[in-house]
Amino acid sequence: MLSKACVVGAYQRKLEEIAAYDNIELTVAVPPEWKDERGILKLEKIYTRGYRLVTQPILFNGNFHLHFYPRFEALVREVLPDVIHIDEEPYNFATFHALRLAQKYHARSLFFSWQNLNRRYPFPFNAIETYVLNHTDYAICGNHDSVEVWRSKGYTGKIKVIPQFGVDTELFSPNPKSQISKSQLPTSNLQPPTSNLQSPISNYTIGYAGRLVREKGVHILLRAFARLNDHSRLKILGSGPQHDSLENLARDLNVRDRVEFLNWIPSTETPDFSRSIDVFVLPSLTQSNWKEQFGRALIENMSCGVPVIGSTCGEIPNVIGDAGLIVKEGDDLELANALIRLRDDIDLRNDLAQRGRERVLEKFTQKRIAEETVRVYRELKM
Repeated sequence: MLSKACVVGAYQRKLEEIAAYDNIELTVAVPPEWKDERGILKLEKIYTRGYRLVTQPILFNGNFHLHFYPRFEALVREVLPDVIHIDEEPYNFATFHALRLAQKYHARSLFFSWQNLNRRYPFPFNAIETYVLNHTDYAICGNHDSVEVWRSKGYTGKIKVIPQFGVDTELFSPNPKSQISKSQLPTSNLQPPTSNLQSPISNYTIGYAGRLVREKGVHILLRAFARLNDHSRLKILGSGPQHDSLENLARDLNVRDRVEFLNWIPSTETPDFSRSIDVFVLPSLTQSNWKEQFGRALIENMSCGVPVIGSTCGEIPNVIGDAGLIVKEGDDLELANALIRLRDDIDLRNDLAQRGRERVLEKFTQKRIAEETVRVYRELKM
């Protein structure tokens, strides 16, 4: 497997689960680090049992379309794999390079895609995309729209929807003290929301974790939070180019003293963040060149027993299902009302917390994702 995503330690749990299957010998090539709008993501070696994790030099680090691994052929020649799992989009040079090596060394190949918009690329990326679609043996898509995209672009091979990574449900587990009963709260807390959006609950904490970029809609969350006009808190975990503008917006909305901006933390520490909040919000916004491809933070928080609210953007409604609240993207008033519902309805919060955890256990565990992925590998060997 070739995967820059697996520099994240929590994601490596899937690799251990894959390697645990009989007759699977897994070698995973990763870069020493990956650069994106959050900064530099250093390789975290957290879950490394049962398989071989190999660090590969990378060229054009941070360039999504141009990066590749110049020494990957030496590793392929050494391992002589039956299958090369290319954890990259089909229009990237890294995918083309790895596919050509698969052909040279007689390995079956597959690519992974999140792409859920039918985008057209200039040369040479359109040529790379066409070649990969015509020569790869299998495609794994992280969402349902992605299947439609590649079918419309002429891919006729085998294809399956499997999220890129699941959740380690032992790491991302609920806080046993998180459930609150009505008897623990004053009667006034059980009243429906008032018209001026005030609440007697003083410890209600809302959270967001992810990139601080416009398409993630954090500015919508801030505007919704400002409408609550109570003593609730908002924690924003992440980094990105919008950090300063979001801080300024919080000041303009007169809520800066109730908003905590937290720096990015190692992936294995994010469960502590989830357990510190009462509700998680993913308010993503569709752009001309992007819509939410999955929303991994949703399933991490659901696994921790945290009720979630997501917008109608992209794959979010499919991920949440009936285990959370869905609001119209870009509508801060509707989001504020959803936050109020969860603030004031303890039974609903507990119900969604339980349903979210159950949905993850059914559909989104690392073990379940590994099982589906190994099934693809075995299909390729038939």
